[in-house]
Amino acid sequence: MPRYFTKDHEWIDVDGGTGTVGITDYAQGQLGDITYVDLPAAGSAVKKGDAPCVVDSVKAASDVYAPVSGTIESSNEALEAEPELVNTDPEAGGWLFRVALSDPSELDGLMDEAAYQAYVAEL
Repeated sequence: MPRYFTKDHEWIDVDGGTGTVGITDYAQGQLGDITYVDLPAAGSAVKKGDAPCVVDSVKAASDVYAPVSGTIESSNEALEAEPELVNTDPEAGGWLFRVALSDPSELDGLMDEAAYQAYVAEL
């Protein structure tokens, strides 16, 4: 399953026509302890660059941007009771939402893991 990254520190795993979105380990480290996640509603449409999700931490509230356009299929309901999963397992169990891709060509502008690691190393 290919994984792509954004300059805003989101990741997306693509499986067929569905993408699972979360924030990177780097992002959660910058935010500090996550206290609440405002998840998007299933069925809502998003455009690439929209902020359908907000992650609140002890430091700040941070928008999570959609790396692609599509329709929200589901959100990670486990985060309602355990928002700290975003800290402890940001790139697996702490995923945020799943989106049905409406334009898979939007993935072309995203980074692979090597490019993202090089990007973060420059920050």
